[in-house]
Amino acid sequence: MTLAATELAFRAASVALLLVLAASLLSGFRHVLAARLGAAFALGSAAHAASYSVGVTSLIPAWHAPLIALSTGNIVVFWLFTRALFDDEFRLRGWHGLVWALVTAFSFAGCVWIAPGGHARFSVTIVNLIVLGFIALAIGQTVASWPADLVERRRRVRVFIVCTAALYGGLNAALQIVVAGSDVGAVADAINTGVLAGVVAAIACAMMRVDGADLFPASAAAPAVLARPAPVDESADQRLIDALMRLMADERIYRQENITIGVLAGRLKIPEYRLRRLINQRLGYRNFNVFLNNHRIEEAKAALADPAQAEVPVITIAMDAGFQSLGPFNRAFKAVTGVTPTEYRRLKAAVAPGIPVAT
Repeated sequence: MTLAATELAFRAASVALLLVLAASLLSGFRHVLAARLGAAFALGSAAHAASYSVGVTSLIPAWHAPLIALSTGNIVVFWLFTRALFDDEFRLRGWHGLVWALVTAFSFAGCVWIAPGGHARFSVTIVNLIVLGFIALAIGQTVASWPADLVERRRRVRVFIVCTAALYGGLNAALQIVVAGSDVGAVADAINTGVLAGVVAAIACAMMRVDGADLFPASAAAPAVLARPAPVDESADQRLIDALMRLMADERIYRQENITIGVLAGRLKIPEYRLRRLINQRLGYRNFNVFLNNHRIEEAKAALADPAQAEVPVITIAMDAGFQSLGPFNRAFKAVTGVTPTEYRRLKAAVAPGIPVAT
């Protein structure tokens, strides 16, 4: 088999596998934002597999330009995918689409006007610095969100997906900056397409080894809590649960700023992995932050319903319960109760007319 045929085979295999992966995600989890973004990322990666070459000269085939632009914009999709993958409460905003459009448009302009105008190195360098920036954001998001995930298999697979994709993308971006404007030959392209095919296959295999319902929770409203927690039989686990509930109910440890599962495990004098498994398998939570927020919201609900605290501002109640700002409190409260804190207070005050309500 010639080098060109080998490269074509690798590209075709990558594109085919990515298209199957995108179709699978949309078929089984199209109502889950993380799955939809994962499918979009797979499609953008297919565009990358079809169009990518190591080293860029000023002459870019016309049919390559849209694919290269989509491939570049795909780094924004990757960043959004990592956010949705690790944050069950993440929602897309209009400015996310604007960022994607700007990155894609700049890449297209680089292919059509900037590089042909004799500034190929400038165009490639800027584009790949943007890529490296979004990869850094994705890694930062992963590092920040990973400890709160309580589903052990999902934690490992999520990190593997993000790190593998980020490593490949980062090395490619750095390589493009180094060799920008030069033609490094067909061998480099064949090696790159082979590595890409291996990366795609590894990610697909990793995803197949995990229950899709674990990786992409089906419910958007309450994705982090299992419907039926497993019954507690072991006396040792029951004692730990009792101790944990005392910390939450009596000491209200959830009020502490930046409380982590490691701190909580230290208070209980058990390994972190055991507490993670206990909260997940025995109490039914998928995410540690949701576990904390549910306790905070219960305290806030009691305060909002208390006539004696009718004039206490909502933000004061939120801060007292352990929230750091009003926005996250409002979103978490509405996700649990279906109404805003102010609406909840007014509903409770309706049974006791004449009491002023603070907002």
